[in-house]
Amino acid sequence: MNNILLIPSTLWRKAHAYSQKLWVRVLAMGFLSILSLGLTQLVELFVPEPIMSRVSGEAADRLLDIISSAMLSVTIFSMTVMVSVYRSSASQWTPRVHRLIMRDSRTQKTLAAFIGTYVYALVAIILREMGVFGDDHALVLFWLTVAVLAFVVWSLVRWMLHLQTFGSLLHTTRQVEGITKERFQERLRTPCLGANPLTGDVPEDAQPIKADQSGYIQHIYPEGLNAVAERYDVLLYLPREIGSFVFLHEPLGWLVGDVKDEDRDEFLSLVRGHINVSDLRDYDQDPRFGLVVMGEIASKALSPGINDPGTAIDVITRVGRILSSYSSHDTRRDSHDDGETDSGEEGKGPKLDRLWVPPLSPDDLLDDGFGALLRDGAHLFEVQHRLQATLSGLMRHPDERLQSAAFDFAELALRRALEAMEFEPDRTRLLASVSERLHRSVTQS
Repeated sequence: MNNILLIPSTLWRKAHAYSQKLWVRVLAMGFLSILSLGLTQLVELFVPEPIMSRVSGEAADRLLDIISSAMLSVTIFSMTVMVSVYRSSASQWTPRVHRLIMRDSRTQKTLAAFIGTYVYALVAIILREMGVFGDDHALVLFWLTVAVLAFVVWSLVRWMLHLQTFGSLLHTTRQVEGITKERFQERLRTPCLGANPLTGDVPEDAQPIKADQSGYIQHIYPEGLNAVAERYDVLLYLPREIGSFVFLHEPLGWLVGDVKDEDRDEFLSLVRGHINVSDLRDYDQDPRFGLVVMGEIASKALSPGINDPGTAIDVITRVGRILSSYSSHDTRRDSHDDGETDSGEEGKGPKLDRLWVPPLSPDDLLDDGFGALLRDGAHLFEVQHRLQATLSGLMRHPDERLQSAAFDFAELALRRALEAMEFEPDRTRLLASVSERLHRSVTQS
């Protein structure tokens, strides 16, 4: 059973998720600090005795005292700044952006460096008091401590430069755009998570695989699920997208095939073990969540207390830039319902041929990124003008599905804006800025 949970692709995904946690980086730096002190004992064996005695133990003690006292203060200060930025960002922009800022790699690396250096100094002082590093064998310890000090200074400079923009609106929107674009490109490079595209209904003879808890589908490990399907000689259909909410005992997926009664509990456990359900959505594997967060930032900026249409316009541009790379064209060969492929077609077939996953829908993507603006910015000409200009660009996109979705969304946005705007010249200007086709569709119906 467990060998499926230990396949390399699944382990890599889980290791990547853990590497983004602060405590993992702190533990790694602490272990590296202790390891470096242990290696000094080996290096000392290759240093000639006359050279070893050139540096006294007191010189190393002074440097270690400086590090131990300074790093504690710097770490406390950095933690205070970090918590303040987390809270202000959650209240100013959106609570959903708080968890992304918590995963800021520069902040995590800096805090891990400070705490790791503090651990290094404490352990070195303890070893000095125990006589492990004698006064006549402190050369390697001294120069290692000098290197640690240089590393601390470099980390402090990076941290001060990072604090100039950390938590600001520009930095936050860039972070959300960056992670969303990265996950979006990842999904485009691996359509349907590497599985077959589920574009129709689930087969009628499919059996439901019910969820054992309520929550959002946070992660899916498709390679492991395909391995499970191969082991039991069945097909798996996952109509629910990553980020969708599933209730207890609702279908988490669908099974086509027969699983023996004595193997059913193990099979269900394996399937549920490869589909993480949690109380929160996550940015990993879920580009739609990033678009939702960007829409929330724009919506919050349009609230009466903030009244910042410029931020909404900036978000519209960023969302349009992300969606401009959309493509529904699958370079892999189309698969039949039985998992086989046409040998005469070009390209590669789906790597995970026993798994079916729905592709990204352009209608959902547009609604995620612009849905909140459609409601909260309907009465503002400058916001709707930029929105229509961005949608007009997407309507010229090479992908036909995105073209159609952008036109439908632009028509909906225009109709709502014309009803929300009270000033007639604004309505006239907005109508004049859209394409003739869209103008005709709205005014003639």
